[in-house]
Amino acid sequence: MDAEYAVKVPARVFGASHRWKVLGVGVAANAGFSAAAAGIPTTAVWMRTGYHLGNAQLGIALGATGLGIALSELPWGVATDRFGDRPVLIAGLLATALALCSMALFVVPSAGSVPPLPLLAAAMALVGLLGGSVNGSSGRAIMSWFNEGERGVAMSIRQTAVPLGGGIGASLLPWLASTHGFAAVFSVLALLCAAPAAFAIRWLHEPPHAVAATKPGARAPRGPLGDRQIWRVALGIGALCMPQLAVLTFGAVFLHDFGRLGTAGISATMAAIQIGAMVMRVWSGRHTDRRGNRRGYLRGSTLVAAASFAALAAAVAGGHPLSIAVVVASIVFAGVCVSAWHGVAYAELATLAGPARAGTALGMANAIVYVGLFIVPLLLPHLLAASSWAVVWFVAGLVALAVYPLFPRPARS
Repeated sequence: MDAEYAVKVPARVFGASHRWKVLGVGVAANAGFSAAAAGIPTTAVWMRTGYHLGNAQLGIALGATGLGIALSELPWGVATDRFGDRPVLIAGLLATALALCSMALFVVPSAGSVPPLPLLAAAMALVGLLGGSVNGSSGRAIMSWFNEGERGVAMSIRQTAVPLGGGIGASLLPWLASTHGFAAVFSVLALLCAAPAAFAIRWLHEPPHAVAATKPGARAPRGPLGDRQIWRVALGIGALCMPQLAVLTFGAVFLHDFGRLGTAGISATMAAIQIGAMVMRVWSGRHTDRRGNRRGYLRGSTLVAAASFAALAAAVAGGHPLSIAVVVASIVFAGVCVSAWHGVAYAELATLAGPARAGTALGMANAIVYVGLFIVPLLLPHLLAASSWAVVWFVAGLVALAVYPLFPRPARS
């Protein structure tokens, strides 16, 4: 642990390998919730039909989850630093599972009735409010158990849970929605959120050296909410997620409406994006841990992401797919490039804040990320209606490019 934050406390004795169980809990928890947050948008085509929604109404429904998470992330992060990661993570997972069970019972379309948009949006927002507990609490637990030379790869492995859960959702949920309806979709998601709670009860404990206090007599570092550098990194993370969210929320609609792909093609493409993102996140974490170049890597990632979206915009600029293979390859490439940096960024942010305040700092970043998850599905249909898919993807690239100055410069040798 970092010496300035570590103090000896009475604790249950764990071997060095226990940190990997803690990491496994974090991965399982994030994957379970991500299957809902990132997986439900892959059912957008069937949600649009089943709930009788237009594109703008669909954007409201999909964005409601992001709004719920955005509103709750910072309070959950502060609660994590105050009460510990274990109670927050367990309570949040179980409550999210209960909310999804309620949706399976009361918020699904049937032959006789279709739930109104306000009810659907409110239920999606509630799932987000409760599921927002997962990100900061699992991140703080991992920061507490891993040392500085391991945190990049550890946080990157945790961040693979987001595309892992999204990949599970992309592979499974469209099939469930099209063949068994949304009651099956929400029931399976409830199970995926409840199962990690059992692992957390069993394995998620404080490390032998807690990180909740500073040395006696030492001055407490400034809190994350008053630190401009932490705010800049948090804003950069949130903004760079917006092009990624455009792919995740409306990628299925783009592939269906523009690329004329069927269920299998949509599922395979969206799953490929998530699998590619998982691989690149682990590679990025290991690469930056070995080279100590997190800041330079983050700045370079904004340029690569901007270029990939420019290529995607060029591939669809004619208004019709010149080649389905080119369109699919372009959106997979852009989706992977704009997703590879996550673990590195969260490790840098948590390191700036210090382990004792990592929950709050991660909550700040995640709140901004999920404001984007609310805004992107809300605005994207209007931008699309006023222009074209080429303009949508070009604007996504401009957003990525604008993040460059927000990430800190590499330290001089």
